[in-house]
Parts: sequence; structure tokens; C-alpha cells
Amino acid sequence: MKNIVLNNGVEMPVIGLGVYQVPDQQECEQTVYDAIISGYRLIDTAAAYMNEEAVGRAVKRSGVPREELFITTKLWIQDSGYYNAKRAFEKSLKKLQLDYLDLYLIHQPFGDIYGSWKAMEELYKEGKIRAIGVSNFYPDRLMDLMVHNEIIPAVNQIETHPYWQQYEAQEFMKEHGIHLQAWSQFAQDNEIFSNPLLSAVAVKYNKSVAQLILRWLTQRGISVIPKSVRKERILENINISDFEISDEDMETIKKLDTGKTTIFDHHDPAMVKFLGEFRFDI
Repeated sequence: MKNIVLNNGVEMPVIGLGVYQVPDQQECEQTVYDAIISGYRLIDTAAAYMNEEAVGRAVKRSGVPREELFITTKLWIQDSGYYNAKRAFEKSLKKLQLDYLDLYLIHQPFGDIYGSWKAMEELYKEGKIRAIGVSNFYPDRLMDLMVHNEIIPAVNQIETHPYWQQYEAQEFMKEHGIHLQAWSQFAQDNEIFSNPLLSAVAVKYNKSVAQLILRWLTQRGISVIPKSVRKERILENINISDFEISDEDMETIKKLDTGKTTIFDHHDPAMVKFLGEFRFDI
């Protein structure tokens, strides 16, 4: 499996498994186990997903050497701030049954992100995290974080899919050495799998629409973390290295770009309030 080299030299798989909205502990554990056995080496979770313990059990159960795996988790808003972030990190590490993390992200650009980042910089320097980054930070927020801190994020996870293609944001990140990792690759919209344009292009390569989208993203240099709890889909999603989309078809897919979110807007005050008030049991 191809790897991405981050701005600190750490290598990260270009394809991983995301476990957002897999709260059932038994199902999550089996899903992660199936993915690892199928060849996945990147697993993406978050404290707010409330399934870190299941991920940890699956990792241990797989028997795959720790150094071959790349484990990501995220710091939620309720734990933002220097001391809170330190405590939350240790809780996540314990739940995952790990000695270190490969990637730790600030999950949302809200709360005391500066205190959180300072804590994460220290954890990184102590060798407890191999790389640190952010999620849902758009160029203005990224620039603000970079201006006021020492370490530039290695990764930024943002909503990226055929309906919101993020070319401008990706170019900004490239200029500053930040890797774009896509979440919601399928726009959280089952209708995308029957989109006429995508379906027509997928047929040309004898691939599913899901495979086409994942290949389209990775061909752009974007890593992906698609979620599925179905073993056949888990296998399908990782099987995208045996074809290449032509320049013409890459341009054709560009026609679907609406330039806006299909899920929720991080600039909407009501959404910011909702995210800031969301709490989960830890």
C-alpha cells in the first residue's frame, strides 16, 4: 500500500479505515479487526466517536506488530486547553492500549485550540505522538494557528468529495507542507453511488463508484479513511491501486464541484454552538 510522507518525515498509509458512527463496541472491534486482516494499516478514530476501546481491542487481537500500524485519534472540544488536552491524551492512549499515537488531531477549530496545541507540541517532542495535526481547519484558521505556534500541522482532515472538491484549500495546504486527508469521501449521501456522471466514468474502469471516488482522491495526493462495517465493502475500498483515472476523466469529475459543504457549515454560528456544547461520557 502506498504511503504519504508527512512534513516531519513520518510515513502514513494513503488509505485507512474510519470508524465514525460505529458506536457499537462489538461491531466496531470486528470491523477494525477485519480491516487489519484485509491489509489496512491506518485506523482513524476519535474520543468523540466513543469507540477507542473497541479499536484498541481489535489492534491487539490482530497480532500485527505495532510498528506496522498507524493509529489516529482526536481531541474533542470539551477537552480543549493545555491541561485538559494532556489528560484527554492519556485517556485515549489507555483506551487504545497503546504506548504512543501515530497521529493526534484537534478535532474542531473551536475552544482553547492554542492551549491544546501547546500540549500536543510537548507530547510530540516527548515522543508520545509521531505527528500532530488538526481537523476541520480551513485556511484562515490554519494560518492563525501557524502564526502563533512553533510546529506546523502535519495533517488537516476536511470534508472532501466530488461535490466539494477543495482544490483551493488543498493548494494552500501544499504551500505550507500540510497534508489534506479527506473525511466524508462519499458526501454522506447514498445517492452519490448512482450519480450518472460518476457511474459512467466508473464503468469505463470496471470499478464501483466508491472505488472511483477513492482513486480520484488518492490520485490527487489526498489520503482517505472511508468507513464501512461490511467486510465486502472494506475489501472493495482498499482495492484501488490497479487503475489510473485519465486526465480527461479527472476534468470530467470536476464538473460536479458545488464549492460548498453537503453536511454542515463550520462558519454557521448555530453549528458552532452545537459542536461547542456537545458532550460525551469519558
